[in-house]
Amino acid sequence: MASIEFDPYLERKAFDETKEGVKGLVDAKITEIPRIFHVPRDSLADKKPSVSDLEIPTIDFASLHVDTASREAVVGKVKHAAEKWGFFQVINHGVPLSVLEEIEDGVRRFHEEDPEVKKQYFTRDDDNKKFIYNSNFDLYSSSTSLNWRDSFVCYIAPDPPTPEELPVTCRDALFEYSKHVMSLGGLLFELLSEALGLESETLKSKECLKTLLMVCHYYPPCPKPDLTLGISKHSDNSFLTVLLQDNIGGLQILHQDSWVDVAPLPGSLVINIGDFLQLITNDRFVSVDCGA
Repeated sequence: MASIEFDPYLERKAFDETKEGVKGLVDAKITEIPRIFHVPRDSLADKKPSVSDLEIPTIDFASLHVDTASREAVVGKVKHAAEKWGFFQVINHGVPLSVLEEIEDGVRRFHEEDPEVKKQYFTRDDDNKKFIYNSNFDLYSSSTSLNWRDSFVCYIAPDPPTPEELPVTCRDALFEYSKHVMSLGGLLFELLSEALGLESETLKSKECLKTLLMVCHYYPPCPKPDLTLGISKHSDNSFLTVLLQDNIGGLQILHQDSWVDVAPLPGSLVINIGDFLQLITNDRFVSVDCGA
């Protein structure tokens, strides 16, 4: 009786060489997902279930500029969230809803673009490119399985791309959204500095705001969602992450050994303390694991 041996490297290479990502599999109307996306059962068991009676903090920035007492109250909430959770959602943060909607639409437009157009941006060698599209940046690593997602990254700061370096489908949205995120990032680092009992400009003076990398994921419908993950358990190797969720959700964070759902809140942004910020604050602020 003949048997066909499973070679994960060759399967990953064959998948990669299509340059069409997970979206290409879905467009091919597959009914089973390739084995390279199968997550070991113990990993899936570790991911679930979530704890439904816990919620990450939500902080309203509406009163931030009213008076000193109002700002101090917001700083106190930021301090608690950064020290105890490592995650929090912000509302009334100053980024217009129209900008949030347009960047979400722009990301979707790119990922649902004609495959031949997307292939122009496909690479695994950044080679000083400002815009890179592929599926699973760590595809050739020792990871046990691939994630069910496609992604593009865009290097915005300190050296912004020219308009010609970005796809037409999301060019304007990327520039507009990044402008607002840099402004919000400046405010967040002020509040986090004050939460540490320091001057407002302290963290910015340490160049925490110097670099902005936009990572935009796309999760096509999966025919067997119980067999795979959108993003494996990880923490962010950055100072701070500003995350815009769509209305589908799926994000979870690890809090006190329990997985907590981060339910989408229209108009909000999720703020995630990164590994570098935990490091330079001597563990005052915590960077926690998340996944989807």
